[in-house]
Amino acid sequence: MRVMILFLAWCILFVLCWPVALLALILLPLIWLLSIPLRLIGISVHAVIELIKAILLLPARVLGSRP
Repeated sequence: MRVMILFLAWCILFVLCWPVALLALILLPLIWLLSIPLRLIGISVHAVIELIKAILLLPARVLGSRP
């Protein structure tokens, strides 16, 4: 569904301003490639935060605390 909405938005942009639509079509894969390292950093930071949270809440889990 998301791909269809993106395609329809691109078609509307193509009708209204075709140079911008073609530029977006060319730049989208480059932007996607540049965002991969940032996603990996985000996943790593999220994992570290969850690990710290699990370590800090471990004594309460061992003692049987309920949320």
